[in-house]
Amino acid sequence: MAIKTFIHHIGMLATPIGHSAHRGKEQADVQILKDAWTAVSEDGTILAVGTGAYPQEYDQAQNVIDAEGALVTPGLVDAHTHLIFGGWREHELALKLRGVAYLDILAQGGGILSTVRSTRAATEQELADKAGEALAMMLEMGTTTCEAKSGYGLTTEDELKMLRAIRDLQGKQPVDLVPTFLGAHALPEEYKDNREEYIRLLCEEMIPRVAEEHLAEFCDVFCETGVFTTEESRTILMAGKKYGLIPKIHADEIDPIGGTLVAGELPAISAEHLIRTRDEGIEAMAKGGTIACCLPATSFYLDADFARARDMITAGVPVAIATDFNPGSCPNLSLQLAMNLGCYKYRMTPEEVLTAVTLNAAAAIHRADTIGSVEAGKKADLVIWKADNLDFIFYRFGNNLVHQVIKNGEIVIDR
Repeated sequence: MAIKTFIHHIGMLATPIGHSAHRGKEQADVQILKDAWTAVSEDGTILAVGTGAYPQEYDQAQNVIDAEGALVTPGLVDAHTHLIFGGWREHELALKLRGVAYLDILAQGGGILSTVRSTRAATEQELADKAGEALAMMLEMGTTTCEAKSGYGLTTEDELKMLRAIRDLQGKQPVDLVPTFLGAHALPEEYKDNREEYIRLLCEEMIPRVAEEHLAEFCDVFCETGVFTTEESRTILMAGKKYGLIPKIHADEIDPIGGTLVAGELPAISAEHLIRTRDEGIEAMAKGGTIACCLPATSFYLDADFARARDMITAGVPVAIATDFNPGSCPNLSLQLAMNLGCYKYRMTPEEVLTAVTLNAAAAIHRADTIGSVEAGKKADLVIWKADNLDFIFYRFGNNLVHQVIKNGEIVIDR
């Protein structure tokens, strides 16, 4: 097979290996290759990875990239974002600094509901344009695949509008997008006295329409005090499963009301946030094979507790780390910052965090067969860092340490 791209003189290639999430001690199993190289085929997949001497014909590749002794890792995978939204919520910062609680802001018509109003007022093109700007910044910082949720429309047409904006962005810029339906993100103001009717609308109208147009792969729900109960969450996610949508769940962000138990029972492919998860929730995720998608930058921004990622790893729960990029509780799209916080606040090792933002993150969005590691048969999504070892990118923080981003074997960022 013809070689499209050949990358050589890699000082350190650091990557997890495999096609499924790593858990327990395995989460720290990262292959370290010195003086490494990788060859990419015409279709953008990795053909071979090796060290030292390589076949001379590789020098004749269409694109030859000299990594100049730098660190190379898989492209970063952001497994939890709220990429599509209208407006911003910077005016809530003062409220947060005065100690007004998240649910109190929501009860006053702010929070998610504020963004709902802005999103409903925006056109599909306006939403796509705004998200495109964010994706360009994410790519600059090494993110090559991004999960994107709806959830700020809360009407059938506005939710579909958000998901269509995600679809419209697919292929028009380098980052691969993975769509999630989150119509159960909040109870819209017009249904505050008739929540049963909104749940019926979700299950009997929105989910079937999303499935009919093939607009999402996953169905998510915000299982939380003041939002959706465990029984309501189970009902919504089961409706999604009926139409082929894989369940995810926002759980235990503010109160541990049982979302992680639902996650393990269904089972959900991932449970997300998990700031308040108790032992029984960790046990349920381990039993169900659910991936814990932890969001340390959200804890940082909200001055909240940090998820018990260390305990989850010990219990055999695969841990992924994501940004939670959204306009309210985490207006940050740098997965590098989340990686730093994973080390400093979760006490995870650099190897564990690398797995969390590559292979485990890929598994949380059903992509571990094609991305998340640097090995033959997977897509050639790579980051060449301004570093020569793995520890350095965790030791340094507050700087973008990406040198080059390679997507499907082609350089898309060169800094």
